Amino acid sequence: MSDYEQRPVGAPADEDTGESAEAAAFAEPESAPIDEAEAAEVEAEAEDEQPPLDATVAAPPPPPAEDQASEEDDPFEGWPEAQSATVIEDFPEEGWSVEHVSGEIDVPDGYTVFEGTPTGLKRTVAIVVSRFNGGLTNRLLARALEALDDAGVSPDGVTIMPVPGAFELPLAAMALAKTRRYACVVALGAIVRGETPHFDYIASEAASGLQLAAIETGIPVSFGVLTVETVAQGEARLERAADAVRSALEMADLFAQLRVSASAG
Repeated sequence: MSDYEQRPVGAPADEDTGESAEAAAFAEPESAPIDEAEAAEVEAEAEDEQPPLDATVAAPPPPPAEDQASEEDDPFEGWPEAQSATVIEDFPEEGWSVEHVSGEIDVPDGYTVFEGTPTGLKRTVAIVVSRFNGGLTNRLLARALEALDDAGVSPDGVTIMPVPGAFELPLAAMALAKTRRYACVVALGAIVRGETPHFDYIASEAASGLQLAAIETGIPVSFGVLTVETVAQGEARLERAADAVRSALEMADLFAQLRVSASAG
């Protein structure tokens, strides 16, 4: 019977067609059970037969450790080291100056010079202070009042105007300056960086607004607003209130000299 012929249903299969022998020839032999001891011995022999490593071929480097990988990924690794890791504004000691390069202005003889002195004799001063971050601004106010007293400004010549926050300082400073009752205005506040860009907006607007108040009115307005990363940095900079007082008084004296010179001329 041909392979392609169909056997009738129910017909008995040929007893010796050769098909069984052919299938047996291509069938996979049954594997014998593996002895674990023999398998281990064969594996050991295979390892011994491996050729030795070529010394001229570099072995692949081991994977870098986490610390090493972080150092290699540092984009600033190639930058030159700073000459000093100390930033003088971070933790100023008593008597230190916040100037990076201190020195006095040396004007040669023969020139007309107007230079003010931080004196408060017979002067009236306005202070505008932010209530926000009052734990810092209250101490700034106390230090400013001490500096005014040291400069000779009497308490009845000082007007204090608290405002909600640093954002309101420029408007209050301009209102005080426009009255023409004060020789100068001192603005005190504390802005501490948080988790949002709020710090940048408030600090920028406070600085530009206070400058605008001085430019618009011609009355000196000093910047005694702390812009710090942490409260600890603010506590280390309370002396900035006294600096703001001295700056305001010096500018007030300078403008007084300029007015006298202009009227005399």
